[in-house]
Amino acid sequence: MRNPIDRLFGRLPKPARVALDWTLTIIGAIAIVLAIKAWVVNPYRIPTSSMEPTLHCARPSTGCEAKTSDRVLADRVIYHFRGPRRGEIIVFKTPQRARQVCSGSTGSSVFVKRLIGLPGDTVREKRGFVFINGKKLSENYIQPARRGNDDGKWSVPKGEYFFMGDNRSASCDSRQWGSVPRANLIGEVFMTYWPPWRISFH
Repeated sequence: MRNPIDRLFGRLPKPARVALDWTLTIIGAIAIVLAIKAWVVNPYRIPTSSMEPTLHCARPSTGCEAKTSDRVLADRVIYHFRGPRRGEIIVFKTPQRARQVCSGSTGSSVFVKRLIGLPGDTVREKRGFVFINGKKLSENYIQPARRGNDDGKWSVPKGEYFFMGDNRSASCDSRQWGSVPRANLIGEVFMTYWPPWRISFH
């Protein structure tokens, strides 16, 4: 079977056809990578300590445990097939209110937090422990020293989601700026891929 380039551009000299073949191959590869990044899987860096120690940020930033920030992959497709689930780590577009309330977040277009409250839930924090609709939430991903000692109560509106960081005492999250509209959700974090010794699935 003849190469499509040979069929379409058979009158060109062979060196020109080879160069054209390579050019189109490279352009096609770049287009595929960009399409995957835009619609399927996208990488993100962890810039703050709000998700420590689940996801590391880099010293010397306050509260960070590592020399290198974790890089994670988010599945941008999954929420087209099912709804977000409590306990998932999710990348979402930074709400406008968060840009105003959270110091150091004005330049961040996305946040990475854990989903705590679903639409219609009543979320209550009592001395750092979380209760959903009156039932205590099991959170083995939080270190006792990072739980904090805060109190509060919030109702999650229909079509919105309530997020908190795993490093509760150092996380600017839905407790400060409110719940997040469904349209802001980008995807579920399913893997830490960098640095190599931190590779893991979530």
